[in-house]
Parts: sequence; C-alpha cells; structure tokens
Amino acid sequence: MSFLHVVRSDIDLPPETDPHDPAVYAKAKRSFDLLRSEGSFIQEKEPSVYLLQMNSGRRAQVGVVGCLSVDDYANNIIRKHENTRKDKEDDRTRHIVTLKAQAEPVLLAHEQSPFIAQLNSKVMSEPPLFDFVSDGVRQRMWRAPQAAPYVDAFRRIEHAYIADGHHRTAGAWRAAAELRATNPKHTGTEPYNWFLGVLFPATSLRILPYHRVVRDLNGMSAEAFLGRLASVGKISVTDTPQPRRAGSFGILVGTKWYRLELDRGSIETVDPVRSLDAALLQARVLEPVLGIGDIRSDARIGFVGGGKGIEELERLVHSGEMAVAFAMAPVAIEQLMRISDAGGIMPPKSTWFEPKLRSGLYVHSLD
Repeated sequence: MSFLHVVRSDIDLPPETDPHDPAVYAKAKRSFDLLRSEGSFIQEKEPSVYLLQMNSGRRAQVGVVGCLSVDDYANNIIRKHENTRKDKEDDRTRHIVTLKAQAEPVLLAHEQSPFIAQLNSKVMSEPPLFDFVSDGVRQRMWRAPQAAPYVDAFRRIEHAYIADGHHRTAGAWRAAAELRATNPKHTGTEPYNWFLGVLFPATSLRILPYHRVVRDLNGMSAEAFLGRLASVGKISVTDTPQPRRAGSFGILVGTKWYRLELDRGSIETVDPVRSLDAALLQARVLEPVLGIGDIRSDARIGFVGGGKGIEELERLVHSGEMAVAFAMAPVAIEQLMRISDAGGIMPPKSTWFEPKLRSGLYVHSLD
C-alpha cells in the first residue's frame, strides 16, 4: 500500500530502467489504479476543502487543502520565485497525464487572513479524519463541512506564492494545456484546469538554511584562502558558526570555524535578489575566489539543506570529502514574497521548507 509505487514507480522496475522510460509512467498508473480498486482511497461525492495541521513539536502550522486554477498560475496571480528545468517539467507533465491525477500537492503561502483563521478554528473543533506521526511530525486532517466559505475567503486574497513545488505546478499547467488541446468540448470547468495545493499563512511557514560545501580551494592553501576572504569582509574565528544576521557566513576550513561579515553598507538594498545571502556569497566568494560560476552545473559544489545543519557540514569537511563549508542564514518568507512580487528569480538552492508535505494523503483526480 506504499504510495511510493505511484510517485517512485521505478522501484518496481529493473534498476537499469531509464527514469523517463514510458514503462515508469505506465507502472505508476497501474499501481494507482490498483490502490483505487482496492478501496485505499475514498472518492468524495462533491468538491471538498480540507485542513491539514502539521505539528513538529516546536510549532504547528495549518493549511487549507484544495485545488487552484492553472490559469491563475499562468497569469501570475499565483506567483513564483524559481526557474524550472524542462526535463523535470516533462517528467511531471507525463506523470499527471498518464495517471489522470495529481498525486503530489504544491506548498503555497498567502497573506494572513483572520477570517480563514476563524473558519479553521471551527472546523478543527471536530474530530480529525486522521491523526498520525510521520518522521516526528504529527499530521492531522479535517474535511470542511462546506467549501464555499473558504472559496469566498480566498477571493479576498490577492496572491498566493509557490513555496515548494515549482515543477509540479508547471507540470500541472502543461498537462492542462495538453488536455485542453485534445478536448473539442473544453469548457474551462474540467478537473484538469486545477492543481492540488496546500495554502498556509506565510507567517506560519518555516524556512531552514541551505548551506554550501565546496570540494577544493581552487588551488589555494587554507591560509591563502582566508587571506582572500579578508579582502571580502571582516574574518574572525568563531565558536557559533550559524549566522544570526544577513550578510554574515560561517566558514569551516580544516578544524576551525570562521565568521565572515560583509560591510552592510556594501549590500544592495533595492534589488531583492542581489541582497540575498546566496547571491552575495556567489558574487563575492564562490565565483571570484573559488572559481565557481554556475552552481547548477559545477560538480565542485554541493548543498546541505534542512535539519542536517552544522553537524553535516563538519562531517563533510573533517572527512576530507569537502574542503570548505559555508553556513548560511535562512531566507525570510518576506524576502521570498518580495522577490516573487518583483518578478525576480532566487538563486538555486536558496530555501528549504520543513516539514515537508506528504504525498498520498489526498489526490486530485482528472477523471
């Protein structure tokens, strides 16, 4: 009954199978149809809205589960901050069209709404549909008795922001375009005009740092590298490697942590992208000092996101696998929204949202 048979159907095929082989998508379809025929899913009789609460112990966040318009995505009402890769878009599109369903939800943020909070409070006063713990996160979900109040509430919200799931959203839009083209009776009300998402108030989302590691010092000794950093900003030994403000980086070389602090007056304040720590590190250290021009394609750079944090950076450097680690401060959700509003694109590997949404708890069928 594992939903991995649907979202990672290659596990059921020979290991040499190309991940984009038609057999992979066909196997996902068969697995999904089997789960449905066995009664693993309950098909609602009418369009429904749900609430999902994820509680990691330190904080709880409540999101509204429903479907969003692919046209709102195309018209920038649903805003993005990340470039997508065609091969990944192709994969998500084929998965949706073959399955005739969207199996993985998109994580979105929206401005705070007291009205939605009141609706949530009333719905959550009833027993949940399910209540379980997965990877230390308690997951609870409720079905709203009426969808209309939520639909009306979101009409008052100007924009939603994709937090995690840009390729899933692009794939849903492309799948809709493909299905529209083959439907001579297209009306705009068909299920393929919508994609599955979970909308959270922006202030409730937690973004963790996305650190960088590099395999070598570009031919320099550790002393020469630190000397180059001294021309970039103030460098000092530290025992608190996690930065506490923007424009500051923890840097591990050998067995010692250093703090690099940029002159605040030198940081761009008008352009929301150029002021990001990831952009500053790229422009002032990674490219001019270490010779890393494109972090999407350069094999010398790696990334450590989520809860692994400082301990994983130390393991990578102390083992000799990496020569230097850069501990980053997390991006603020306000920065993400500002960049999205400006039509900007964030550097790759800038945000890590946690906890992650689970697949298989709800599915949007296109049948």
